[in-house]
Parts: sequence; structure tokens; C-alpha cells
Amino acid sequence: MKTMEPIPDLPADLAADTQAILDKLMTGKVVDPEVARRIRERGDRIREAILQKHGVLDIGVPAIRELRDG
Repeated sequence: MKTMEPIPDLPADLAADTQAILDKLMTGKVVDPEVARRIRERGDRIREAILQKHGVLDIGVPAIRELRDG
């Protein structure tokens, strides 16, 4: 199977985790629990940074109401 092309300035650990997820998507191969843990932790850190910077972004409900009522 072909691996992804390297992305410039992408840390090696992030590239390896990304490749593991791509392998899972393409072949159904089980993701190593350690890789899954790192991905969840990275996502949690990103989510927290966004919340700190922007607060809660409540755009879904108003948009649905506008579409439904408009």
C-alpha cells in the first residue's frame, strides 16, 4: 500500500499517527491503543485552545432556526 507523501514541517510523531489512521481507514487495520490515546490527547489540547481563544461558539442552533423559520 502506498503511504502518504511527507508534509513539510510535520513532526515525525504526527506523521506516523496520521499514517496509522489512514491505514485504518483504507484497510480496517486496528489502530494501536497508544496511537489512539495520543490522537485523543492532541484533540483535547486543540479543543481547549479553541475554547480559550474563542469561547463556546453556538452557531448550530441559530442557523437551524433561521433555516427552519425563514
